[in-house]
Parts: sequence; structure tokens; C-alpha cells
Amino acid sequence: MQTGFVLFYFLFPTISDQCCGKTQRRTKGDKNAAAKPMSADQHYHYKVVEGEVFVMPCNSLHVASPIKWFKATKGKECGKEFVAEMEDSGTYSSLTGSYLTLQVINKTSLRCFQPNESSVTLLVDAGGEIRCPGRDCYNNTAVVWYKKNKTVSEQSRISCENKGLLHLCTVYESDTGVYYCDRQITEQGVMWTFRRAVNVTVIPHSSSSPEFKYPSVNMTEKVELGQPHTLECEVIFDVEEKISQKVQWFMNFGGDIQNMTLLHMEQAQVKPMFPKVEVTQKSIIKEVMPQHLKHTYTCFASNAVGNNSVTIKLQKKMQVKWPSLVGYPFACFLLVAGLGIIVHVKWLELQLIFRSHFQFGKLDGEEKQFDIFVSYVWTVPSVEEANGLSPSSKPYTETGGCKSNMKMQSSEGPIEKLLPQVLENQWGYRVCLLERDILPGGAYTNDVVLTINSSRMLICVLSAEYFANSNAVFVLESGVKALLQMSAPKMLLIWTGGTSSSFIQPEPPLPKLVQRALKVLPSLQTSTDTSPTAIRSFWTSLQKAMPAHGARLASQEN
Repeated sequence: MQTGFVLFYFLFPTISDQCCGKTQRRTKGDKNAAAKPMSADQHYHYKVVEGEVFVMPCNSLHVASPIKWFKATKGKECGKEFVAEMEDSGTYSSLTGSYLTLQVINKTSLRCFQPNESSVTLLVDAGGEIRCPGRDCYNNTAVVWYKKNKTVSEQSRISCENKGLLHLCTVYESDTGVYYCDRQITEQGVMWTFRRAVNVTVIPHSSSSPEFKYPSVNMTEKVELGQPHTLECEVIFDVEEKISQKVQWFMNFGGDIQNMTLLHMEQAQVKPMFPKVEVTQKSIIKEVMPQHLKHTYTCFASNAVGNNSVTIKLQKKMQVKWPSLVGYPFACFLLVAGLGIIVHVKWLELQLIFRSHFQFGKLDGEEKQFDIFVSYVWTVPSVEEANGLSPSSKPYTETGGCKSNMKMQSSEGPIEKLLPQVLENQWGYRVCLLERDILPGGAYTNDVVLTINSSRMLICVLSAEYFANSNAVFVLESGVKALLQMSAPKMLLIWTGGTSSSFIQPEPPLPKLVQRALKVLPSLQTSTDTSPTAIRSFWTSLQKAMPAHGARLASQEN
């Protein structure tokens, strides 16, 4: 029986008239202001201050499925907290048939408004009071306190509500949150509930003295003479209700801690890390002088519990200087050695770049049997139709100008067919094709090498089929080798649509010489774009890459 009585008292402490050991007398106003359950088919009126937290009330008759309040197309769930704004004003309705009119009041329209009344800090395991904002401005001090949508008097805790004050006999960490005090006021015959919010923060008692995060005991900091230096102290404190934390820098003359001077300090930086707080205090020495090395520096930290300190010294930083007679020659050696390694690794590419862009200019006037040697491998029909380059429409007139009306149909043939026709029939070059101009029966390798040396330019039309053909790859490799010799022909690569050197990985792999040459040799890219602009751009670039002499322009069109 005694055990049951104790449990009953523990679970329902608010039934008792005793609060914190004192007898509390409930007033008539308190009883009238007691919370009443919301029911259907009623109209409720609430006032709230702009910028304060508000929670839409819930209908106690529908606890199983909390109601939702609607205004136009927007809805707000009961029990969900939000910051009240002016646009939240209006009339809300619920599916239960209830109505709620919410009026958001501007702060400046209140008879008295104190921002500090909207928040309070309480100590854990101690008693604390929460004051209803505006308590001293209204005659009606009968209020009902809520946390969320539940009255504090209904919660299993010992507390008192008296004249706008909520007294918590014991403060717990779970008490952190928003509390609401409801006051009943009447305006023009309408009963309003004026709800104010108080943000409650519960902090522990300060139980330890300051702890240093930086610097450590007997630490030495490196400094440069003539340069500024920042003394920085980072201290960890317990959170306090009444802030007593203090961090200061002192300079001890000659290392004597009894003879010290307070240094000029910047504004302390506070970083909350609940339930701790980190305070950073800096002091700047504008110019480090030799006498600063003779003193010591103490960071002193204190709070309501105790104090602590740490002392450091400054030490001249030794600057490492290389003797000029050794350092400069060594640096030059490293530079030359680095350039030498780069040139050695990239020597082949550098040779190809030089000969491709400069060497052929000396050979333009040299007499050769052929102007252009064209190497290609026929592509499959689907790829052929994608090139869209026409031989029937002449890209250029005799004066070198672009045709204004150029119509090139994709059905007129692939680039492998169009290129020899344009070079030979329209631009007047002497073109060599292996299957047409080389007599059968000879040694293939000798014929290829002789033809390349007898031509002023080698054009290779590259495609997936080209790299899969060993004879075609041999022509390309022979051209690269010839380019590295003194009697170098000019080389040009034409990549067909959808093919580029970045993802060509044929089987078997290409020779190393060819792989490196593909990255640096002059090249053009055909496109699947059949627009006149794209076609004109390709043929314009191709004609600019042709040898300057030995070509006969096509006759002017009628």
C-alpha cells in the first residue's frame, strides 16, 4: 500500500497543493484560464507576436489522427512549431468543422516589448522561473503554460503557475525547448487567446576550471625578427548562466611572473560547443624585436570555478640560406637536367612537330612524280553515308572563293571516294592511288616506300577499318619514317566521323612510332553534320593544308 502511494505521488505530482515545499493557492483566474479541450464546430481566436514561435492547437477529440488546419491551399499541422510571419494571419479550417482565426501582431504595436523576455537560461538540477512576456504590461496575469500542445500542469513534474510565472521546482535537460503562455483577452466582444513564446535553454552547472587547448605548458613558438607575430590562446569552458569566463595575455619581463604587464588584445572569439564553449583570445606583436625573446608570455584563463594559466617563450627562427656560389649553380643544374629529361622523352614528338610545320616549306618547289599520295581503306556503307561530302559541287571557284549555294548530299559517296575526285578533278593535283597507279607484281613494301618518296604530300584517311588493315598501317608508318628524314614529304591525317586518336585501340596494337605520331601530326576531322557550313569549313581547311605549288585550279564554272 505504501509503495502504491509513492508511485502515485511520483506519477502525478501536480495533483498535490505542495510546490517546492510551499503551499500554493490556486486563484479563480487560474481556474478560468485552465485549458479546455477543443471540440468540433467551434471557432477559436489566437493572437501571436511576429517573429515568435507558434504551434497550431490540436483537437483533443481526434488524438488518434491529429487535425490539420487549412487556409486556402496551404495547410499547417497541429503540434508543429513554426515562426509566425505576417502572411500567416487569416482564418483556418479543419476537416472536423472547427475554425481558427490567427492574428499575427507587429512587435512595434505592443504596449511594451522586451526582446530579452523571449528567452531564458536555466541551470540543470536547480529550480527556475519562466516569466510570461509582457507580464508587467497587462492586468490579466492569469495564464496557462504549455509545452507543445500539452499544458505543463498535466505533465509529470512538480511545478507552480502563479501570476504569469511558471516555477519549475527541478530543472532537467529535457526542459530545453519552447514554452507557451496563453492569456485570455476580450476585444469587441470576441474572446482571444494571446499566446507568447519563451525559448528555454538548460545548461549544466559550471563544475570545472578552464582547460587549455592551445598552447601547451612550456611551449616555444618560432618567430622572425622584424615581422609581426600573433599570440593565440584557445581555452575550453563549461557553459555558464552568468558568464564569468575571462582570457587574458600577459608579458613577463625577463621571465619574472611577478613582473608582468597586460597586453593589448583583440575581441575574444567565442565558439559554442554545448555543453562546452571555446574562447580564443589573440594578442598581436606588431614587430618582433630582440628584447621580445628575453621575455615570457602567460595566457591567464578564469571562470566562476577557478583559474588556470600557461606560459610560453619566443625563439628566433633560423632561416636556411643557400650560399650563392653553391645554390645558384645547383638550381641551374636541376633546371637544365629537367629540360633535358623532357626533351629526351618528347624528342620524337618534337621532331615530327618541327618537320610537319617548317621543314616541308623548303621542298614545295622540288620536282616530284606525284603531288598527293592518298592512302585509305573503304569503310562500311553505314559509315560511308554519314560523311556527307559531295564531289559534284565544287567547293571553290578558280579564284579560290567559296561557292554561295553548296548542296552536298550524303548519298553521293564517302570521303574515300570524294577526296581523290576533288583533289584531282577540281583542284588539279596529281594524285597517286595504290590500287590504280601502282603496277601489280612488284614488292608491296618497296612500292609503298618509293611512292611516298616520289610524292610531295601523303594524306591518310583514318578510320576503324584503316587501323585494322596491316597494309594501311604500314603506309602510315612508312610516311612517319620518311617525315623524320631530310627528304620529308608533307603529311596530313583526315579522321573520319566518330573516330579520333583519343579512343583508337585496334587489335593488334599500333606500332609505338605510329601511336606517338598520331598525337602531333597535322589533322582534320570530318563530321556527320551535313550542313553547308560544316561541309564548307572542312574543304576550306583542307585546301589551306595543300602544297602551295604544283596545283592547277579547276576551270571556272559556267
